[in-house]
Amino acid sequence: MKHSHPAFEAIKPNIGSSFTSLKFLKNENIKSHVWHYHPEIELIFVCGGSGKRQIGSNISYFSDGDLVLMGTNLPHCGMTNENTNNDYEMVIQFKPDFLGEEIWALPEMQKITALLEKAKAGIVFSEMIKKEIGLKILEMHESSALDKLMKFLKILEELASTNEYRILNAGKYYLQTQVEDNERINHIFNYVKDHFKEQITLEQISDLASMKVPSFCRYFKKITNKTFTQFVNEYRITHSLKLLAEQPLSITDVCFESGFNNFSYFNKTFKEFTGKSPSQYRKEFNYLIE
Repeated sequence: MKHSHPAFEAIKPNIGSSFTSLKFLKNENIKSHVWHYHPEIELIFVCGGSGKRQIGSNISYFSDGDLVLMGTNLPHCGMTNENTNNDYEMVIQFKPDFLGEEIWALPEMQKITALLEKAKAGIVFSEMIKKEIGLKILEMHESSALDKLMKFLKILEELASTNEYRILNAGKYYLQTQVEDNERINHIFNYVKDHFKEQITLEQISDLASMKVPSFCRYFKKITNKTFTQFVNEYRITHSLKLLAEQPLSITDVCFESGFNNFSYFNKTFKEFTGKSPSQYRKEFNYLIE
């Protein structure tokens, strides 16, 4: 099976605007299988629904919508698919110099400049911020010309002023290294994305990367700040979170459907990643949505 490196996505601003603002209704922007990147910074608001997000080397689960900010050239998959069941999705894309380079040196822009620097590693915002800013993004999208730009800058200022966020990739993960590294690491990511339910040995994945096992282990840890086993387990646990929240499967079935072939190891790994047992997670999740 052929696996490609992330696709480059060419983005054009809206006519009469210095940035792109798009609204997609449910199931209109199905790109969760497309691993891609672009020089534009991207702010995504998903209204309602649940699913998996993969941004850089971070794989995580979201429920009741999402609000994320991704820096330039940070590879990611789309947020929604036919199973997300979101109401709509807002996507804002802008180049780092969309207002010119000099403006970011102004004292008034220091907070936003710092926010965009953090976004190089990917940022996910809290529930409260998500709901507040989501409504403002929709209002901004329906505005015109200068009013739209002013509202967008206000949104960035509010995001820059909150502490209610989490950095997705520890160690400031960027895929802005050599072209050879980009192709190699994304070849690996695509393989895991397609085969995480199967057993993947270090020998298999090292061979895929055309490296010896010890060299591959050092390389992968340097690029992603985690071991390959941690990365695969994170992918599997994130998938199990989605199944526990959305499917009426037994926990044993969730274990095997997520790529684990040992129930006790699944329970141990799940607790390491979430701080809870699978049954406790499902119980608490169901309580929250009732």
